[in-house]
Amino acid sequence: MAVIDRVPDVVFKTRVRDESIPGPNPYRWQDSTTQDIFGGKRVVVFSLPGAFTPTCSTSHLPRYEELYDQFKALGVDQIICISVNDAFVMFQWGKQQGANNVFLLPDGNGEFTRKMGMLVDKSNLGFGMRSWRYSMVVDDGKIEKIFIEPGFLDNCPTDPFEVSDADTMLAYLKEAKTAVPA
Repeated sequence: MAVIDRVPDVVFKTRVRDESIPGPNPYRWQDSTTQDIFGGKRVVVFSLPGAFTPTCSTSHLPRYEELYDQFKALGVDQIICISVNDAFVMFQWGKQQGANNVFLLPDGNGEFTRKMGMLVDKSNLGFGMRSWRYSMVVDDGKIEKIFIEPGFLDNCPTDPFEVSDADTMLAYLKEAKTAVPA
């Protein structure tokens, strides 16, 4: 696992609402670059193994959603959840979760996750290649702080969830805000 200091340059395949499209599915494909997503913003990112999975659906995403206003008050422009899932799965998961504040960013090909050094084999669960659980603060593309779950390895028999949670990130941001610059 290589830790990098900037988010990797990739193109995300996203779907965006387009009212000019008739019918029950008024969405079109839109490529979004790393610069589009992270440029000029302070963003909290958390990555998880998969939409609709137990920990991701009961704890990880809901808590970031719940604490959204507190993150905003600490100077965070956006909260992004990245998963190695396609845009359709991420959209349906967001609907099912009632995610109105957290932006669900599909990394369908796992390119961002791979370039972050966080792609792991979860074939022991029938998941294939997925993201290891982590969170980070990204300021204009630069990784300010990253929290990586312990035990990083392929086919990990457990799903560690100790440091990438919303409360750990919020505590870091509060401490960073009150820290006196050297």
